[in-house]
Amino acid sequence: MRNLVLILGDQLSRRIAALDGFDPATDRVLMLEVAEETSYVAHHPQKIALILSAMRHFAAALRDEGIAVEYVTLDDPANTGSFTEEVARAAARLRPMLLIVTEAGEYRVEQAIAGWQARLGLAVECRADTRFFASRADFAAWAAGRRGLRMEFFYRMMRRRTGLLMEGETPVGGQWNFDAENRKRLPAAQRPPPRRQVPPDAITRAVLALVGRRFAGHFGDLEPFAWAVTRDQALAALDHFLTDCLADFGDYQDAMRSDAPFLYHAVLSPYLNLGLLEAREVCARAEAAWRAGKAKLNAVEGFIRQILGWREYVRGIYWLHMPGYAATNALAATRPLPGFYWSGDTAMRCVAEVVRTTRRHAYAHHIQRLMVTGNFALLAGIAPAEIAAWYLAVYADAFEWVELPNVQGMALFADGGVMASKPYAASGAYIARMSDYCAGCAYDPARRTGPGACPFNLLYWDFLMRHQQVLGANPRLALAYRTLARMTLDHRATIRREAGAFLAGMNEPPAGQPRLL
Repeated sequence: MRNLVLILGDQLSRRIAALDGFDPATDRVLMLEVAEETSYVAHHPQKIALILSAMRHFAAALRDEGIAVEYVTLDDPANTGSFTEEVARAAARLRPMLLIVTEAGEYRVEQAIAGWQARLGLAVECRADTRFFASRADFAAWAAGRRGLRMEFFYRMMRRRTGLLMEGETPVGGQWNFDAENRKRLPAAQRPPPRRQVPPDAITRAVLALVGRRFAGHFGDLEPFAWAVTRDQALAALDHFLTDCLADFGDYQDAMRSDAPFLYHAVLSPYLNLGLLEAREVCARAEAAWRAGKAKLNAVEGFIRQILGWREYVRGIYWLHMPGYAATNALAATRPLPGFYWSGDTAMRCVAEVVRTTRRHAYAHHIQRLMVTGNFALLAGIAPAEIAAWYLAVYADAFEWVELPNVQGMALFADGGVMASKPYAASGAYIARMSDYCAGCAYDPARRTGPGACPFNLLYWDFLMRHQQVLGANPRLALAYRTLARMTLDHRATIRREAGAFLAGMNEPPAGQPRLL
């Protein structure tokens, strides 16, 4: 046998670099379901089922093409549960001349791959992942010598490089970013289209049964399971977004409503991150929709910015700064993760609703993540490692390369401003403006202190006071600190006292809930 080609669970693309030059006559593919990948955090059962089912469907598609696939299932009695040991077992059995793999998406897996040549006594070729617009080297070259690494400037460079939404050297519409037009509250009478459902087939039902038996103790509902698990199904999900959602996506992408968890969002990130969809085709089709007059520019630009700009940017930040990036904690946050992140048992309706949605769907959109659960963690001083592990566990699209920078850099400002020019801290007023969560809540977003005061209000001002030495000179927080300066000493003392009492009363993780650390 000539080459053994390892395909990882988030590399389910026929055009993955490891398959370049594949010869069905002499080469084989190796795919592995290993216990260590399901348990390094307590992943949501739907996330595990999505990945395993997509892997099994991808293996079946390769076999239909005449490609030999060595596939080790999670419940194979001979499965050691370890990536390295399963690769070693396959190499000993098949005796290839060369092991080929595409670079991993997560640092810990890349470190394992780096040790395989010595461990196996076998040549290992690790190829760059060409699914992204920018390679790791591209991003490092862009970042070299810059005083700040703001996404907006990287995004503009990527627009010029790709030609997406460009007219020569000029952005279409005369401006790079239409984010100011994408902050509308969803009208009460407006009903977004239902999420596209994908009925589980026999392969998926078998996976659901396996996951139900093996991971019953993990946070999250296993069913209803509605994820696409093949490329054709993911393409149909893309069609649904372009046809039914894109036109209104831009206006309402920051909105939140308790009875509409998906709104007009694409919900395509799991398919992009697994390889079922390619970033280039998704962006090209969105641009084509605008050029055909089927969607407004603010919607299409906002969508493309999430992929061409933000997705590429956070990957670049991750690989530029790992492994030390995971340990950043610029604001010295040490508080344990409250139990209500698992149970949803809190009188803060916004947090309870986001946890409920997360439990039900392994999904919440970016504003729910950033401005509700992330904002609360920032204001409350939750330890970055704990909240990062929670995000990695509970969302179907969460892989460390994309999750960690979003948490450390955007949600928590733990990287000290590498990604963001200021902390994304907000009071209850933001949530009241952008959602219906405050209606019927036990707390009043208009009250800063006293009975019924919104905890986000208390914690926002307490946060600014706690960190004034670090953040007080930040020009983007100047207005907030001027407001704080006008408060009386007694009022500030009341805020500190009531915020402290609230934080002291937050519960620990429920009994029996697996800890993330």
